[in-house]
Amino acid sequence: MPDYKVFPLPDTAEGLVDAEILTWHIKPGDEVTVNQIIVEIETAKAAVELPCPWAGVVTELHAQPGETVNVGTPIVTIDVDPGGAAAPAGGDQNGQAMLVGYGPKAATTKRRARKAASADASIATAPPPAPVEPAPPVVPDTPAALVEPAALVPLAKPPVRKLAKDLGVDLRSLTGTGDGGVITRADVERAGSAPQPVAAPAGGAARERRVPVKGVRKMTAQAMVESAYSAPHVTEFLTVDVTPMMELRAKLKSHPEFRDVKITPLTFAAKAVCLAAKRTPDVNALWAGEEIVYKDYVHLGIAAATPRGLIVPKIRDADGLSLRELAVALEQLTATARDGKTPPGDMVDGTFTITNVGVFGVDTGTPIINPGESAILALGAIKDMPWVVDGEIKVRKVCQLALSFDHRVIDGQQGSQFLADVGALLADPAMAITF
Repeated sequence: MPDYKVFPLPDTAEGLVDAEILTWHIKPGDEVTVNQIIVEIETAKAAVELPCPWAGVVTELHAQPGETVNVGTPIVTIDVDPGGAAAPAGGDQNGQAMLVGYGPKAATTKRRARKAASADASIATAPPPAPVEPAPPVVPDTPAALVEPAALVPLAKPPVRKLAKDLGVDLRSLTGTGDGGVITRADVERAGSAPQPVAAPAGGAARERRVPVKGVRKMTAQAMVESAYSAPHVTEFLTVDVTPMMELRAKLKSHPEFRDVKITPLTFAAKAVCLAAKRTPDVNALWAGEEIVYKDYVHLGIAAATPRGLIVPKIRDADGLSLRELAVALEQLTATARDGKTPPGDMVDGTFTITNVGVFGVDTGTPIINPGESAILALGAIKDMPWVVDGEIKVRKVCQLALSFDHRVIDGQQGSQFLADVGALLADPAMAITF
């Protein structure tokens, strides 16, 4: 007999509640091996690739790309004994239409408590070979979280459920005309009277569009609101002549040790922050209610804009890295973030953050402190500006810095001292030898 195992969406060790299915790398009928990457999901923090825990043949995908599913919800069924007798297509041995939560469990999984399932919790499979009753009896081993108190979840495929949601149609009020009582697209369109699209203004497209807030952007928004309203922010600004730093950068490009790495102003800022933090440890501390926790290491966060939203991956123990090592780490971090492959573990437990708004041509800003930290530095654009040097006005490379800090942890003196130290190191990198 076939041995079916159901793979539920796991918690990827980050307090995950749900995730969106981005891409399946398999389809029904494919053979899979242990640890083969089968699906890419987007959590509240990053895109994550999930490996397969078993070897066998894929029999069913329970969620489609674009769907958001809760932790513990089955997402794929695998026959780990494909040499056994085949089960009836699209159903159990009794010919009932199979959905997630119907029929006996193939594997025991521990589920988080969830609300009674709504229309969005049902996932239809292939139609049964023969018509069956619309509401088959509930098998005693059916997970209660996936069954309505008084009736089974309506049978409908994911695209049909999405259409019903868009049209405001309650699937529980419909009787499916498809095989086995499955609700079809036509059923939903009839119930919702399928309204015609609103005519766009002459010469142009519709002037509004709505994008659901989810994944990385949703988590970022929640974190920023929490930080802005829980930590008393103070922001200080400093304008710096960074001409010597840019001259050193030009020299390093021809240095044998730096020829194969990309040295950017952000690299110098990262090194300056690590050095200055040793002199002002308050900026690398954390308010913990009844105590302040001082960190003897710098896990440096770098704010990175990605297609999925703002993320802040960390360079671990950045204070122990050389300028070249920081440059390599920044290059790898940026490439990984751009590809959407930053693992969740790389975005937690930071101690200080830098946001490089200068790459967008912005002079400065008032950055919001990353939750769990006490300060953040904004690095502005480097521009040619008139500057007084030895009593004469000259054209120099000038940059603006902005430091936001938690006034519960950092007083004005400490914040000002730290910002002055960072500015001094960028204005004259030779000052690093005195730190």
